[in-house]
Order: sequence, then C-alpha cells, then structure tokens
Amino acid sequence: MKIHEYQAVGLFKKAGIPTSEGKVAVQLSEAVSIAKRLGYPIVLKAQVLVGGRGKAGGVKVVSTQKELEEKFEQIRKLNIKGYAVERIYVARALDIKKEYYLSCIVDNNASDVVVIASAAGGIDIEETAKTNPKAIKKFYLNGSRQPDAKQLTAFIHSVLTSPAHQKQAVDIAEKLIKLFFENDCSLAEINPLVVNEKNSLVAGDAKVVLDDNGLFRHKDLQALRDIKYEDLDELEAKEKNLSFVKLDGNVGCIVNGAGLAMATMDIVKLVGGQPANFLDVGGSSNPEKVLNALKIILKNKNIKAILINIFGGITRCDDIAQGIIQARAQINIPVPLVVRLTGTNEEIAKKMLLTEGIQTFATMREGVNRVVELARKV
Repeated sequence: MKIHEYQAVGLFKKAGIPTSEGKVAVQLSEAVSIAKRLGYPIVLKAQVLVGGRGKAGGVKVVSTQKELEEKFEQIRKLNIKGYAVERIYVARALDIKKEYYLSCIVDNNASDVVVIASAAGGIDIEETAKTNPKAIKKFYLNGSRQPDAKQLTAFIHSVLTSPAHQKQAVDIAEKLIKLFFENDCSLAEINPLVVNEKNSLVAGDAKVVLDDNGLFRHKDLQALRDIKYEDLDELEAKEKNLSFVKLDGNVGCIVNGAGLAMATMDIVKLVGGQPANFLDVGGSSNPEKVLNALKIILKNKNIKAILINIFGGITRCDDIAQGIIQARAQINIPVPLVVRLTGTNEEIAKKMLLTEGIQTFATMREGVNRVVELARKV
C-alpha cells in the first residue's frame, strides 16, 4: 500500500529521521498560513501516488506569497497520470549543498532486505542505476532485523566520505531500518538525502510503501489508505478472502491454489490467450467463494470467456460445482464458462454440472485450449 509523502514524513518524524518542516494543505488559505509560519522560500509538492509529478509541474519553489498563490492554483489544476491533485505538501525549501540516496527495500530475488545507498542522489536515481550501476551500493541484512553496527557503519562510510556527515548518515540508516521493520514496509526511501546549509543531513523527500499482508497489525496505518489509487475489485476480493490481481487480457481465471493459478495463466499464454486476472479461491470448499469470484471477474468488461480450473484436494469439487450452479441462478453470466475439475468428489461434481448443461474437461490443457478458442470467437 502506497502512502502520500506528507504521511511518510509523519512516519519519518516519529522515527527520529530529520525532515524539512512542512504541512499538507487542501485550500490556498491553508497554504498561505503554513508558509507564513515556516517562512519563505517554500516548496509546493503535489500529493499523488504516481511517479513523474516533478516533470508534470507538480513541484514548485516559491519565494513570495504572490508566487505561492499563483503556483498553488496551477498545481491544483494539474492532472498527473489521470489523477487530480487534491492535496499539496507545503514545506520549507532546503538549501541543497549535496544529494545522496538511501533506502531500505525487499529484494525478492535474494529473499532478503537490502539497504541501498548512493552518492548520486536525486530524481534520476533509476537512470543512474542503469547507466552507472557502480554508483549504487547495497548492504544485505542477511535475515536480520538489526544489522551489525560495524558493518553498517563501514557501508555508509563507503558512500559518504565526509566525516561530518558519516555519523549522521549511520544514525539515519539505523532509524530507517527500524522504521522499515516496525511498520511492515516493503520500501522506505529517502531521495534525496540532502546536505543543507547547516551542513546537516535532512530527508528532502519521504517515500514509504507498506506491505498489505502486515496491515492487520497496524490499525493506525490502515487509516492512511487512499482508496482512489487502489483497484476496487482487488479490495473487494480481499474482503471476500480471495487472492485477486487484475491483468490486461480477456480470459478470466478462477483457480484453487497460487501455484496452479500461475501455471494456468502460463498455459493460457502458451496457447496464444491473454489471462485477464489471477484469482485464487484458496483451499476452502465454500460455494460462496465461487459466486463472489465470478461477480468480481464479470465486472471486467474485457472478459470474453472464463475458465474454472480446480484440482480438488482439500477443496471439494462438488462444492465448487454447487457454487457454479448458485452463481448461474443468481447472476447473469454473459460469457462462455469452461470448467475443468479433478480430485475429491470429481464424479459427483461432473454429474451436478451435467444436469445444468455444463460440460467439464478432464485435463487443464483441454480446458485452456477450449477457453482460449471461445475467447477468440467472441
């Protein structure tokens, strides 16, 4: 779950990470009041949960109230990648002497958490990683929540060569790591980490991404969610205990088990189809899950055909069949439905569906071939 910069700044302050003072504003009058308290120059930052706000004109430095009034209204009228700007973070502008980069992130390939630092901080850090990868340095935590102090210090010293900044940077890195774990983050990033006019290090920006799977432990963080940036179908699926991710294709997939779901999507692609979603109903045999899954999938108007692919172990095929029958009775299913069932109570399930005029397939490949063929015809 992404959160806005002003919310991430709040987490930084709570963790003791130095930041530029500021406050979020919705109305111009609020921005004027905040600027008077902070003193000019002020930076105005559009609060949108998409990248590229700077290039879109969503970040402006102003030196007077007249400039603020003009630029505030300009930013409010922006549409950045399809999103209107509803809030603007008003912060004291930093006198930047040097920029660094510092983050703590999950490295899925290494199955570890890594601290990343660079002396080439700023908005083009992604480009730096491509063009000059040696400028990006990494420190893996090796499964620990509390890294060895000496090793972390040596790592930070390899990036920041000035003794005046090294101690501050180590302290900030330790606090960033602590924030990362305490809040179940998948990313905590400072870009840029600024050397200001006082020769002190300050977070010039704050970015935090929270792991949805850990949110149940953080009621306070759940309140930071900005629903308009979320996929409403995915949120509904989560409430119904379904694992769902929307994709760009036209073949709907309802499967039990994440591994089988991934394999199903792979074979759909292999035979020339395009999966429209990942949807795992899990190991439960509750027929209502099938009904809920179909309701969510059918909201996608790109769907041309649906495949239900079940390997019944804990999941009983007859319960899945009952869910399909209930769904057909309660909702309109305007696209072809292809069913592959095998496993527990398979024969009972097939008889139930046959009475409803629903053909079933014995193998996954047969089912996939048929659903892709039907999706092409529609």
